[in-house]
Amino acid sequence: MATLVSFHAHPDDESIATGGTIARAADEGHRVVLVFATRGECGEVPDGFLDDGEELGHRRERETQASARALGAQRVEFLGYRDSGMMGEPTNDDPACFWAADVDEAAERLAAILADEQADVLTVYDDHGGYGHPDHIQVHRVGHRAAQVAGTPRVFESTMNRDHLRRLMQEAADSGVEIDDDVRDERFGTPAALITTTVDVRAWVERKRESMRLHASQIAEESFFLAMASDAFTEVFGWEWYIRTVGEPVLPADDWLLPG
Repeated sequence: MATLVSFHAHPDDESIATGGTIARAADEGHRVVLVFATRGECGEVPDGFLDDGEELGHRRERETQASARALGAQRVEFLGYRDSGMMGEPTNDDPACFWAADVDEAAERLAAILADEQADVLTVYDDHGGYGHPDHIQVHRVGHRAAQVAGTPRVFESTMNRDHLRRLMQEAADSGVEIDDDVRDERFGTPAALITTTVDVRAWVERKRESMRLHASQIAEESFFLAMASDAFTEVFGWEWYIRTVGEPVLPADDWLLPG
C-alpha cells in the first residue's frame, strides 16, 4: 500500500476537489495525509454563527478534523500561513498570508511532511488554481517545489473537467436553470484533452457530500452543493480529475489512479 499526501489551500477544499479520491484511497488501504496551507481565516460566515470570542480559523480547523475522519484520512497538518483572500484584495498584502510566502520556505515546510511520511503521491492544484484564487495558485507552486525537495515520485494536479462542466451547464440551461456567469468563465477548470487522470468516485460520493456538510461554516445546508438531488450531485461530483505531471500513473500494486 502507498501513502497519499493531499495538499490544499483552505479547509473544505479537500472535500470539494478531492474528497472522493481521499475516501476511495483510504478504503482501499492507502494511508492518506491532508495538509493545509491556511486555516481559511478570510472565509465568510453569517452573523451569530461563531460562538462569542471564537475565531473562524479555529472553527474551520475543527471542521477539517471532522471532515478528515469522515473521509478516512489518518493525519491532518497545517503549514501555518494566513488565508490570502481573493485575488486583488488587501489581504493579499499581509506578509503572513500564503500568497506572500517565500515559495522555497513554504516548500520546506511541506517537504518535511512528505519526507516524514515517505509519500508516494502528492496532489496539488493546476497552474491557475482551478479558478484563479491566489492561495490555490500558490499550492501549485509550493507543492511542486516541495515534491522536488522531498523526492516525491508522483505528483497529480487536481483540476476540474471544463468540458464536463460545460455539458452539465448546457443541460441545466436547456431545462431553464439560470447559470451564474462566473461558472461560465473560460478560465474555470481544464479542457478534457489536457486531463491525464480520471478517478471514478461515484461509490464514495455520499462520503464526499458528508465531508462537505461538516464544513458548515462555509457550506450551508441550503447551499447549491448540499441542496442538489442525489443523482444530480453524483453527476457533478462523481468523478475527480487530475493532470499527472510527475511519475507513473498508478500507485504500487494498485490502480485507483487510472489513466484518463
